[in-house]
Amino acid sequence: MLSATVSILAVVLICCFLFDQGLPAMVEIGISDFITGTLWKPLEGHFGIFPMIIGSIYVTAGSIIFGVPIGLLCAVFMAKFCPQRLYRVMKPAIDLLAGIPSIVYGFFALMVIVPVMQDLTGTSGKGILTASIMLGIMILPTIISVSESAIRAVPESYYEGSLALGATHERSVFAATLPAAKSGIMAGVILGVGRAIGETMAVSMVAGNQAVIPQSITSGVRTMTANIILEMGYAGEGLHRGALIATAVVLFVFILIINISFSLLKRRGE
Repeated sequence: MLSATVSILAVVLICCFLFDQGLPAMVEIGISDFITGTLWKPLEGHFGIFPMIIGSIYVTAGSIIFGVPIGLLCAVFMAKFCPQRLYRVMKPAIDLLAGIPSIVYGFFALMVIVPVMQDLTGTSGKGILTASIMLGIMILPTIISVSESAIRAVPESYYEGSLALGATHERSVFAATLPAAKSGIMAGVILGVGRAIGETMAVSMVAGNQAVIPQSITSGVRTMTANIILEMGYAGEGLHRGALIATAVVLFVFILIINISFSLLKRRGE
């Protein structure tokens, strides 16, 4: 019981710190001006984080579009289609992919994905699309591992019953086994989204770090996490530092809304 309450206590303490340090600055700036303001110039007294909110949403949505289908199909292949000899190679490779530090992903994107985007789009190569592809790759191990475990946890009788009714192997997997594993798959997607929206250093290397509302998927953006890490080092003890902590409060609430939304969708599906 004591061990189980440690994580809850940690979350409560983090919440208390964030709201205690961030809400006063948000109130001083003006909640509406802070959240919906489009101008971020701390030295001039402008603290609008709306461009960062939009940037976080775009990059996270792009990573979901790129990473979730690939991760889910890879999990299905590994659980139901993969030969044992190939599985012994793929499983350690995916586990290794999960252990690579995020800064390494950032360097990979900077040296490989950015030049490709420069050639394809004729831009600097740093923007929403590049960051989305990189984050999509980063969340693959989480989605694959959790989804594969969920698929393997489905009773084999579901699959066998589908075969007995005349369905093919592929139809049995996708129409009988996969829907039964929906809850576990949704958990993997939630974990992947949490990592995508919370990623900082790798995104700051390839997103362009422009605190403006993007005009296209190749435009540079600055996410909320990147905004905090880029400016916290030189922010003083005044309103600037409070605004950065308030940005963390908005990010916290944002992640909470995403988790609640996924939970409601899962409950509705059940």
